[in-house]
This record gives sequence, structure tokens and C-alpha cells, in this order.
Amino acid sequence: MTLKQLFAPSDMTEGRPWEKIVLFTIPMLIGNIAQQLYNTVDSIVVGRYVGDNALAAVGSAGPILNLLQVLFVGISVGAGVMVSQYFGARQREELSKTIGNCITLTALSSIIIMVLGILGIRPLLEILGTPESIIDWCTSYLMILLLGCAGSAYYNILCGILRGLGDSVSALVYLLVATVINIILDVWFVASFGMGVAGVALATVIAQAVSAVLCIVKLGRMQEIFDLKLRHLKFTGHHAKTIIRLGLPSGLTQAIFSMAMIVVQSLTNSYGELVIAANVIIMRVDGFAMMPNFSFGTTMTTYAGQNVGARRYDRVEQGTRQGTLLAVLTSATITGLILIFGKNLMGIFTETDELVTLSANMMKILAPGYIAMAVTQCLSGVMRGAGDTMTPMWISLITTVVIRVPLAYGIAFLTRTPELPNGAYQCIWISLLSAWVLGAIINFFFFRKGTWKKKALMADEAAVS
Repeated sequence: MTLKQLFAPSDMTEGRPWEKIVLFTIPMLIGNIAQQLYNTVDSIVVGRYVGDNALAAVGSAGPILNLLQVLFVGISVGAGVMVSQYFGARQREELSKTIGNCITLTALSSIIIMVLGILGIRPLLEILGTPESIIDWCTSYLMILLLGCAGSAYYNILCGILRGLGDSVSALVYLLVATVINIILDVWFVASFGMGVAGVALATVIAQAVSAVLCIVKLGRMQEIFDLKLRHLKFTGHHAKTIIRLGLPSGLTQAIFSMAMIVVQSLTNSYGELVIAANVIIMRVDGFAMMPNFSFGTTMTTYAGQNVGARRYDRVEQGTRQGTLLAVLTSATITGLILIFGKNLMGIFTETDELVTLSANMMKILAPGYIAMAVTQCLSGVMRGAGDTMTPMWISLITTVVIRVPLAYGIAFLTRTPELPNGAYQCIWISLLSAWVLGAIINFFFFRKGTWKKKALMADEAAVS
């Protein structure tokens, strides 16, 4: 494979499915690891050069920022689904209009988020009871990120378009460029100029803006696939509504998951500092352990989208089997490593023996769930790629809100004793494992039911006409 081919869009409607899936997933996985490091560096720099309160301010701002960016997540998913289907169907004009509308919709969304953020950040932080010692830092950090949110929005959404076209390598390279720029500017602004939390936020904004510009330049050079003229940037109701209809469920899923985590966190806090610390360690390991599943899930969305657009449903079925098997084997390997080297992994984060043992034992409860999540991510990715984004949202809602949260509190209530007034702390991880396993079973049922096959965009348009 030549360098030019490596950075070219990948047609997933031809060739061996498993090979296409692997070649697309590897850059995605590397990118996810880089993203994790990208976020970690901000915390390390601000913690070392400014102090614990500044670190707390950056951490406290995270959930709020995630909720505000739900709209961007939705546009990115909707764009990826539409682009992959039109690319697979070889519908150049519809593909051009979709990409143009994504660019226009992102601009409008950035303005909305910017205005809402500037007006509402401080009051929201006060409502959430943010300590006086960090609220000013939280406010300035979020204000800068929201004022520069267009860079982040365009990067994420344009990368979604590139992935929809089958180009995951360019998205990876631009993320690596942003990561290097962010690290250099973090140290420069904070350590050399003493800009504190504001310096970290400014470094992030600049790095994301550079990566967004690189994405735009890349798309501008892909004229053999689609056109990017002024008339394609014209806002059209049909394309915008379809982007939002396809993407909003994914954005809402993220929001629901974030809020459910906050609810469970209050239960975790009731068990004291040791369990809280163990949960933090487990979630850090979880962040890396779950990366292959998320990467395969995104790959299957693009793969399914292109083949559904080309009406290659036989190929979708074949690729789903092969992609899910690859994801399961990868997760099984990770699960085995966690079970064998659990204590060594936990020892990276702390030297306290009691905490290492507790974290390792709880991780053993959670580890088999990664295999179930491999199935969930692949099958829900296929359904999204076909245009059925509502079913994965409802499944996520059921497993998170209806199963996980009540189960955690229910086990805690039923296991209360004089020695354990709040119940068994294992309920936190048992409930999560149960939700993952049930989620895989429900996803398998709806995938086999096959309703997703009727959700292709071209089928919608035929019905409209």
C-alpha cells in the first residue's frame, strides 16, 4: 500500500471485510489512545505547575463541557452515517450537499453553544455548588473553551466526515498534530508564562483549531469524490433535519450516560475514600480497556453505512460477523491480561497495598464485561451505520437508567448489615457488569430482528418522493 493510498478514502463495499475493518480500526485505536493522553496532559501540567485546586477546577469543568458538547457529538454521528451511505451509493450531489450542510450547521451550533455558555456557565457552576476556591478558575477555563468551541466542533465533525468516507488515517494524523501542539503550548503557557488554568484552555483551543483547518484543507482536496462549492454550503432543511435526526440520539445517549454516572457516583461516595479511590483507578484502566470496543464500533458504523448505501446487505452481514469476532477476540485478550496482571496495573496508580488489592479484585468483577461490550459496540455500530440510531439510544437508556442505576442501589439496600450500613460496595461494579451483559443480549436481539435494514437514507428519500 502506497502513502497516497493510505491517506485516500477507503471503499468498504469491495475487498475482504475483515481486512477493511482491521485497516480502518487500527488508526482509530491509536487516535483514541492519543485522545486519552491529550486529556491527561492537561491535568498533569496544571496539577504540577499550578496546584491541586487548579487540577480540581479542570476536573470539575469536564462533565459540564461534555453536556454542552452533546449537539456537536450528534452532528458528528449524523454526518458520518449520511456521508458513508451516500459515498457507498455513489451519490455525488447528495454527498456534496450533506458535507456542505454539516459545515453550515456546525457554524450555527458553535454560535449557539458559545452564547449559552457565556451567559450560563457561572450560574450553572453556582447551582452545582462549585467551591468558592475553584469557581473562578472553572469559569475562566470553560469560558475560553466555549469561546473557541468552533475549532473543537469542526475538528470532531469533519473527522466524522473523513471516517464516513473511509479515511481514518488522516483523522489520526491531525489528532496527533493537535496532541503535540497542545503539549508544547501547555508547558509554554503554564510553566513559562504562568497563565495557569487559562493557559491550558488556550492551548487546547489553538491545537483544536489547527487540526480543524487541516481537516478543511484535506476535504478541499477530495474533489474527485464530492464538490465543496458555495451553493453546497446553503442550508437545506432536509439535509439538516436528517443529520440531526440521525445524530441526536447518540448525543442524548452520551448525556444520559453522564448523568447516570453522576447518580451512581453519589452511591460510590457513601463508601468512603478507599472505595472512591479504587473506582477512580478502575475507571482509568477502563478508559484504555474500552478503547478497542469503541474503535470497532465506529468502524462498523462506517462499514455498514457504505455497504447499506450500496445495497450490499449480504456484505453487511458478513462484515458484522467478522468484525464482531475480531472485537470479541481483542476484548478477550484484554480481559485475560487484566485478570493475570490486575495488581500490576493497579500498582501503576498507587503504592498503597490495600488500595491495589481492592482495585484488582473489583476489576476482576468488571473484566468479563468488556467481551459483552465488544458485541454491543459492533452491533449498535452496524445499526447506526444503517440509519437506525434510535434503537441503540433506547437500549443504552434501558441498560443505564432502568437496569444499572436501580440495580446498584437495590443490591446496596439488600446487603445492608450492621457492619455494612450502606450495603456491599461491590454493587457498583456488579450492576455495571450486569448492564453490559444485558445490553449485549438486547442488541443481539434487535440486530437479528433486522428492522435496521429498512432505515437506509435512500429508502427514506424514495418514500418522500
